Amino acid sequence: MPQMNRDQRNAAWQAANQWRARAAQTQPTGLAGSLKLLFTWLAFGALMIVGVVLGLFFLLIGWAMMPFMRHKMKKRMEQMRAQQAQDIGGGYAHGHASAHNRPGHQDALEGSYEVKDDR
Repeated sequence: MPQMNRDQRNAAWQAANQWRARAAQTQPTGLAGSLKLLFTWLAFGALMIVGVVLGLFFLLIGWAMMPFMRHKMKKRMEQMRAQQAQDIGGGYAHGHASAHNRPGHQDALEGSYEVKDDR
């Protein structure tokens, strides 16, 4: 019995009892309350069904778009690789045939530089 007295003085226990009493008061009584409860559950169920259907629809659209996105990304990667190959290969193709091959002149990826003597 001392355990029950301690529980009844606890604020959480009192709040739970108040919730229980409030829930008992709001139980649907009569035909109007039952109809209201039925329509509430029907509306909730209909919204759940609409949500699931929309989710499946967007999932299927996403799956259908995957091959197109893969093709687009593949083309973009090919363009980037071609641009990178052009950036790397372009400097050497022109640099070796031009007048930049004098002694002390070096080519680097960032640009070209020249080593000068302090004389």
